[in-house]
Amino acid sequence: MKSEYLRIIPRLDIKGPNLVKGIHFEGLRVLGKPERFARFYYENGADELLYQDAVASLYGRNSLLEIIKKTSSEIFIPLCVGGGLRSIDDIREVLRAGADKVAINSAAVKRPELIKEASRAFGSSTILVSIEAIKKTDGTYEAYIDYGRESTGVDAVNWAQHAVNLGAGELLVTSIDQEGTGAGFDLELINKIAPAVTVPVIACGGCGNLTHIVKAVSHGNADAICIASILHYYVVQNLQPFGEDADFEVEGNIEFLQSKKQFKRVNPSKINDIKASLNNQGISCRI
Repeated sequence: MKSEYLRIIPRLDIKGPNLVKGIHFEGLRVLGKPERFARFYYENGADELLYQDAVASLYGRNSLLEIIKKTSSEIFIPLCVGGGLRSIDDIREVLRAGADKVAINSAAVKRPELIKEASRAFGSSTILVSIEAIKKTDGTYEAYIDYGRESTGVDAVNWAQHAVNLGAGELLVTSIDQEGTGAGFDLELINKIAPAVTVPVIACGGCGNLTHIVKAVSHGNADAICIASILHYYVVQNLQPFGEDADFEVEGNIEFLQSKKQFKRVNPSKINDIKASLNNQGISCRI
């Protein structure tokens, strides 16, 4: 069921113990500890949170259980968790750890009946299907799996409709082309899917400023917005979301964390400021 309020959902992509961010899901850079970011977003007006294990499908596991337990004990808004969930047992384990929803992609594309089984077991409102898409030269969109690493040959719009028919309660639609660029959402992709389904569509990938959010709602028909860079870079630049004793050296690419440089296309912002601006422009948000 679609809501009268626009939801703002921070996306936290996680590798090992750390929050990471890349461009087109590649070149992952360590930003800090996800729990610290999550708490700040909760205290500053996030409607929900999305935790995505960035390497779960690659390594065949979801390693977020301890992070989920810690986060859910301190944060009291819906928490959605994705990455490496391949079975009813996997979903049950994540929900028992404290998640309120799950996001499934790779396993659902490989075996669509998982959507039906999961929605029957846990309720459709618990099951979010994540669609990661790339625009093809003919103008159509292809769904990708494994955190954007593997093509499927599946048309993203047809898949969205099929996923809803199988019981998906929401769709998270991410443009891999736009993801991490700060150049704006793929409005064409969102506008192809949102009117074609009866469940909320969450736009993800490319948000760099408030105008991009307004366009996703007014021109793309998005029901919710899932954003990362615009929020994460504010925290990194202003709030030092890591302790002096934190050792990030073993996590690889920490140059961004050390330099705290602003990505030129992204205007870092806080959630409550974003919501206030949207409300002033006639887009209803919960404050």
